[in-house]
Amino acid sequence: MTFEIKMPALSPTMEKGTLARWLVGPGDVVKAGDMLAEIETDKATMEMEAAEDGRIASIVVPEGSADVAVGTVIALLGDGEGGAAGPGAAPLAVPVVEVDVPALPLREAPAPVVVSNLDTTHAATPLARRIAGAKGIDLGGIAGSGPRGQIVLADLNLPSRTAMPIVASPVAQMQAPVRAVPPEGVPVRTEKLSTMRKTIARRLTESKQTVPHFYLTVRCNIDPLLRLRGAINETLADRGIKLSVNDLLVKAMARALGQVPEANVQFAGEELHRFDRVDIAMAVAIEGGLVTPVIRDVASLSPGAIAQASKALAAKAREGRLMPQDYEGGTATISNLGMFGIDEMVPVINPPQAMILGIGAGIEQPWKVDGEIGLATVMAATGSFDHRAIDGAVAARFMAAFREMVEAPMLIVA
Repeated sequence: MTFEIKMPALSPTMEKGTLARWLVGPGDVVKAGDMLAEIETDKATMEMEAAEDGRIASIVVPEGSADVAVGTVIALLGDGEGGAAGPGAAPLAVPVVEVDVPALPLREAPAPVVVSNLDTTHAATPLARRIAGAKGIDLGGIAGSGPRGQIVLADLNLPSRTAMPIVASPVAQMQAPVRAVPPEGVPVRTEKLSTMRKTIARRLTESKQTVPHFYLTVRCNIDPLLRLRGAINETLADRGIKLSVNDLLVKAMARALGQVPEANVQFAGEELHRFDRVDIAMAVAIEGGLVTPVIRDVASLSPGAIAQASKALAAKAREGRLMPQDYEGGTATISNLGMFGIDEMVPVINPPQAMILGIGAGIEQPWKVDGEIGLATVMAATGSFDHRAIDGAVAARFMAAFREMVEAPMLIVA
């Protein structure tokens, strides 16, 4: 008798994935915790581990297979002798993700937890034991609905942290993908879209079709900010910390949202989420697409701590090592193209957030400096706002607060 290993949900929004590489083959003996395969999601490539001991009976989905739906049987597991798995075996493998709620589509995963005491006296899957230990749930009084009466995650009856399901609008449902035919006689190479590119296309198309965007731009004299950055970097040089302009802009954005909390919100159908903490997602360009790792509780971090966090997250993103807790959530996003010499950018909102700030390059130009016309380094910042959640006056106050922070940067570090 064999049991099924299924494609896991490696993030709350994952619906499909690419089975990039098998790390085991038919006949291989595996133990709980052994790595079985590498799964490519829209954010990163992650490893999937075995839930129980056994022997790989067969590989159902070959490596390199794209768009494998979550829950699809990808392999079969038998016991170490090639027969049925013994008592306590589970019919699936679990991802290496530290979460305290189910990693299911349309649910938001919170920060990782550390479990010090797992209940191993009852028949339950490893993930169910780990979650029960973290939540202090007694497995003794729970009837298992899994194979052979095992307690599975759904049996714990954990409350969902999502206020309401996300339902595609009729507009989004009616739109069919356009399959453009290349013009005749023009040399062309046609490539299949990666999982990441498909996800970017779907999410941003949905954003522009269903979210009523409006845009506000401010221009800031960033010379004071550049001088402050130079002074901080000189002070922190012996500690190996080097601030970028973007690090200080992230801090300025967090302070501005603290001053105008009405902009730190999210539209949710008949509800409006008002956040008491500022978590800023930063757009990072990687090979084949874009990801948005999140810096948590930015208002409480020093500029040096922000620099360390942003550098570490950007490195993980470019190496494909981001975990779901690195990129899920975020109450607002910043996207900076200034390093590419772009004068001004108007970004698309990153759903389900209600705002994103686009940053252009600092350009030397005539400006009123100390009451006289002189030269200053001027940066354009454009905010894209969800008009369902944020009114024009609120957005204007946020943009004014952001400009004040940039032009008087001691307010950032005070």
